[in-house]
Amino acid sequence: MNLERKITAYRVYLILAALFITSLVVSNLIFQKFFYWDFFGLYRFEISVGILPYPVTFLITDLVSEIYGKKKANQIVTTGIFASVFSLLIVYTSAAVPATEWSPIGDSLFSKVFGNTAIAVFASMMAYLLAQYIDIQIYHFWKKLTKGKHLWLRNNFSTFLSQFVDTFSVLFLLCSFGQIKWELFGGLLLGGFLFKVLIAACDTPLLYLGVFIMRKWFKLQPNEEIILEEQ
Repeated sequence: MNLERKITAYRVYLILAALFITSLVVSNLIFQKFFYWDFFGLYRFEISVGILPYPVTFLITDLVSEIYGKKKANQIVTTGIFASVFSLLIVYTSAAVPATEWSPIGDSLFSKVFGNTAIAVFASMMAYLLAQYIDIQIYHFWKKLTKGKHLWLRNNFSTFLSQFVDTFSVLFLLCSFGQIKWELFGGLLLGGFLFKVLIAACDTPLLYLGVFIMRKWFKLQPNEEIILEEQ
């Protein structure tokens, strides 16, 4: 790969990393709102809005794993941890300074919305660490086992298991810290996992499209990865 194409590949990697980190941080900040969705009358989902941007992170790590390799996917995951911690520091600093009398958002409302962010971010990060690293490991296990074939297989098998780990872990920690009642655990676990599985199945065509575009764009052979620097 020539220098110009490698620079372009690096820029694309940075864009994917930015989308990943944004999705992760936003999901930690908006988690306290819950919504319902009646799935064609078959099942009523009751889940946090924080789950909406989260599947994007798994799609991106799978795409990065496929095109840039395991090392670069793990780097994005690790960077997401630092971004989450930094966002937490910003939220706490914002909560510490007193609001003016004319501020549209007072201290009590701000604390109500963001007051439990520390616990949420901690729970999310622990679940996120487990789920994302599991996702990447399983993805590359299946990629090696199938010799780069059957993209749908490694995409879905890695995501299904890692999404269950993520959903179970974050709900277990939130219930343990008293943020969610234990009697809601089972329903939220089932609803959250089914929703993520549904989204994961739907994003498979997007992964195929992304891989096709990037392989054609960077003239990659099947199963070939872009090496941005010396390993």
